[in-house]
Amino acid sequence: MPPSISIIVPCYNEEATIGLLLDAIWQQTYPRRQMEVVIADGLSQDGTREVIAAFQAAHPDLEVQVKDNACRSIPAGLNAAGRSARGDMLIRLDAHSIPIPQYAERCVDALVSGKGSVVGGVWNIRPGGSGFISVGIAQAAAHPLGVGDAMYRLGAVEGPVDTVPFGAYHRSLFEKMGGYNESLLTNEDYEFNTRVRQGGGVVWLDPSINSTYIARASLPALARQYWRYGFWKLKMLQHHPGSIRWRQALPPLFVASLIGLAVLSIFLPLARFLLLIELIAYMLVLAAAGVHAAVRRGMPLLVLGLPPAIATMHLAWGGGFLWSLFSGRSPSHG
Repeated sequence: MPPSISIIVPCYNEEATIGLLLDAIWQQTYPRRQMEVVIADGLSQDGTREVIAAFQAAHPDLEVQVKDNACRSIPAGLNAAGRSARGDMLIRLDAHSIPIPQYAERCVDALVSGKGSVVGGVWNIRPGGSGFISVGIAQAAAHPLGVGDAMYRLGAVEGPVDTVPFGAYHRSLFEKMGGYNESLLTNEDYEFNTRVRQGGGVVWLDPSINSTYIARASLPALARQYWRYGFWKLKMLQHHPGSIRWRQALPPLFVASLIGLAVLSIFLPLARFLLLIELIAYMLVLAAAGVHAAVRRGMPLLVLGLPPAIATMHLAWGGGFLWSLFSGRSPSHG
């Protein structure tokens, strides 16, 4: 008898995508009698609950639980789902994700073979809309200028890594670690995996474990997402200062340089010149990235869509990080 698994999913107002996730879970090659889904819903105000209920009625052979997550935060939802889960192993997924049919089977195989304490795979990013901005956002989310050396987005050879986006692990590990840190409203996966590694565990990336992730559809939505990422990254680093990576330090340094030069330029002509040079150089790099991606992908509109998406990621992430550093205020959970 294969191990029982629980797929835990936090969600809030995911009417557009939760059905895609549930369909993908139902199509898993893993035996359904050994699988359950536990959704922690943050009291959604759209049709999320109705979509889940319709799926439950149409697929009685797959057990789907729905737990209320009054906190409406991702780590609180994951903890609520994890505590309710009955499986020997937990697989954390997102309401914006679509796992391949072999996803659960390959996660279990990697855990049973002892490759890692936490195992996961790579993302294939799909646009959240049809316009050139949406396409540019999806490409930026997997571009080295956008995500640095985050290998779970770029693809990589199999081996140990800092983190994976949707980890799978034994339920005993979840209990040993005390679940996710609910004081962090994002970066919860990275923080959980950092504690696992600090405790002597291995976080293992297996490129054969992959899922499609539906990116944000607009620049404002992308900016809100990356502002939260930057804000809560600093909070996570206060718990684990040694976990910072170069890709995480560059955006706040860049934004700080822009702010500093802009202020100094009021008084110093040299500062105005340096600010102009920095902005021109930055725009040229983004333009070159857009042209390169357009030629490589055969998608001419990336010339227009990729540069503003990458710039939004950098400025929002860096701005959120600096705001977290100099203020005690928290961004919204949404």
